[in-house]
Amino acid sequence: MEFEKLKKIIAEVLNVDPEEITLETTFADDLGADSLDVFQIVMGIEEEFDIEIPAEEAEKISTVEEAVELIKSAMN
Repeated sequence: MEFEKLKKIIAEVLNVDPEEITLETTFADDLGADSLDVFQIVMGIEEEFDIEIPAEEAEKISTVEEAVELIKSAMN
């Protein structure tokens, strides 16, 4: 469930096809996201899931799977 919602957020922010996004997808290499893009994605995650992600954790995210894990741990 987290992955599907996250795909929508990423697709909106980066204007990419959600079908291109997998757990192994990297934000910088595969999607061409810069730090501002990742920041916008994190903001979308925080809003969608009603969680708060510390900046130092957000800076470490490089793959979609890492973002999903971060969401899951923040929701527990």
